[in-house]
Amino acid sequence: MDARDLSLSIVVPVLNEAAGVEERLLALAPLRQRGAEVVVVDGGSVDLTTALAQGHCDRLLVAPRGRAPQMNAGAAAARGDVLLFLHADTHLPDGALGEIQHGFAATGRVWGRFDVAIEGQSRLLPLVAAMMNLRSRLTGVATGDQAMFVRRAAFDQAGGFPSIALMEDIALSRALKRQSPPVCLRAKVRTAGRRWDERGALRTILLMWRLRLAYYLGADPARLAVRYGYRSAPQKSEAP
Repeated sequence: MDARDLSLSIVVPVLNEAAGVEERLLALAPLRQRGAEVVVVDGGSVDLTTALAQGHCDRLLVAPRGRAPQMNAGAAAARGDVLLFLHADTHLPDGALGEIQHGFAATGRVWGRFDVAIEGQSRLLPLVAAMMNLRSRLTGVATGDQAMFVRRAAFDQAGGFPSIALMEDIALSRALKRQSPPVCLRAKVRTAGRRWDERGALRTILLMWRLRLAYYLGADPARLAVRYGYRSAPQKSEAP
């Protein structure tokens, strides 16, 4: 199939996102008008997330809590040739579908990600984003904040997201790299820097470096998730 004809499914995992989910999904309306499918997967919200999301997506699912199981459930239900995994606090750039189609057509690769810009109060956030984008280009590893996208066949061949509590995006990147390097699009998604603002930018940077190093050295992702700050019960503002 010509890459320019690829259909797109956008999978959005959510958990207690009532404050912003409607606005985020409305931003995807132009893509839906162009034929993209939006699949929202809730992880057990205790606020009005699902009520507000209904009517602004093509499918609304409920799955076990956690980004990996939620995104896998959305991928299984999606109909598109390309799956794009979009965090609820992230905005796609204008022309995202065309960027993906052109990237695949120009490179022949099977997966990729966007550059990221982080919106928040800290003056360090532009540097954080620049380092994330550079590191991704050098290593061929993407993070969920960069809106990873992948051809369905490649996603299935990689086995989807592993069922781990943290670093599922890095694990999937490693599996997909065996099929091709990523398409690294310079168009930028915009993501909320709330964890940097809430916890302090420098403190969060150092924490993520330590967690990533520990993961590469074989640490249990469940233990890393606790150190990252995930809790055992859904709480307001806690990402799935």
